[in-house]
Amino acid sequence: MSVESWALRRTLTYVQVSVKAPEATADRILDVAERLVQTRGFHGFSYGDVASELGITRAALHYHYRGKDELGAALIERYHSRFRARLDEIASESASALERLRDYAGIYRSVFADGRMCLCGMLAAEFDTLDEPLGRALLSFFDTNYGWLASVLDEGREAGDLQLTADSRATAELMVSTLEGAMLLNRPSSNLGRFDDVIARLLDQLVA
Repeated sequence: MSVESWALRRTLTYVQVSVKAPEATADRILDVAERLVQTRGFHGFSYGDVASELGITRAALHYHYRGKDELGAALIERYHSRFRARLDEIASESASALERLRDYAGIYRSVFADGRMCLCGMLAAEFDTLDEPLGRALLSFFDTNYGWLASVLDEGREAGDLQLTADSRATAELMVSTLEGAMLLNRPSSNLGRFDDVIARLLDQLVA
């Protein structure tokens, strides 16, 4: 390889890394901020906390997310997108409505087992202090969950596998409220077994 070719390859590699680096940093910022929201709440951390943990300056942080509201919007968007992707996986992999509901509850269980809370559940606790765009994004997340669960509940009822004492939308809202509440109330003890009991009782009430 000639010196010119080697130099050109090194230049192209540097350019590629330079292009990818901002996106990688933005993702790392979201990773840290997401964990902080899930453990402290949206108002429980500062840009300084994120910058310190990542070893970057606050100016670098502001380059990617100009303010905390912009960061919060990005967090909800990514969390919502990943949640939708997981729901699609469950819909394609789980054969019965009951299995889908069990796998859905498993999403919350895995977050709780990791010592975290649902990102949007934590934000919901601070709803009145959030800017309107964040509030709308938060409501959209829960609407996605309610809609998906309602469709699964309708399928299970039609198949004769599930029994509902209320309409599917109301039951879906009850399920989400129960799971979010179980995470919150069992947080002080980190009692995963108690959380599993809540899931079991919740699903037992739906079995025909």
